[in-house]
Amino acid sequence: MTPRIATGQRGDKMLVIACGMLAREILAIKTRLGLGHLELTCLPAELHYYPDRIPAALDKAIVEAKAAGYGSIFVGYGDCGTGGGLDRVCDRHGVARIDGPHCFAFYQGNAAFARIADEDMTAFYMTDFLCRHFDAFFMKPLGLDRHPELAQDYFGNYEKLVYLAQTDDRDLDKVAEDAAGMLGLAYERRFTGYGELETAMRQTVSD
Repeated sequence: MTPRIATGQRGDKMLVIACGMLAREILAIKTRLGLGHLELTCLPAELHYYPDRIPAALDKAIVEAKAAGYGSIFVGYGDCGTGGGLDRVCDRHGVARIDGPHCFAFYQGNAAFARIADEDMTAFYMTDFLCRHFDAFFMKPLGLDRHPELAQDYFGNYEKLVYLAQTDDRDLDKVAEDAAGMLGLAYERRFTGYGELETAMRQTVSD
């Protein structure tokens, strides 16, 4: 369900409507850069199981935000498997979104991701969020907590697990390392920081 946005005149604020997977990161960037003009609302991270539902949820959130009086709106989503559906919603409402197909690309930098796309064709990506919620997003929904032997069925076409780390957190590193071992994948850690997500948030100061 799309979160309700409180009504009121907020023409001096910019509302970021983002994927729930980015909430912690956007708030960290807001604090670090002192972006007091930004407010955040998130669509449920679970929508990534149903990318065809994301455009309608975003459309509703934008309509509510405009009704609440927000003068500026920014969308914290890549295309995320919607096949251009998000862009059509953004174009219809005259709002911008962060560039890129998904967070795995803009965390690394879209140009850098494009250069290594072929090399990473068999990579299973994880981020800080996915490490924190590995059980909720993978183990339990896929039944791996009960039937670990299914890992080969689900992940047999992958060759490596690549942890795109936004922060230096040994506990998250261990989750990613353990996941790679359980899935039988080679392990690689790449520190990306917030990548182009931070760039996009910084640009809201002048937009």
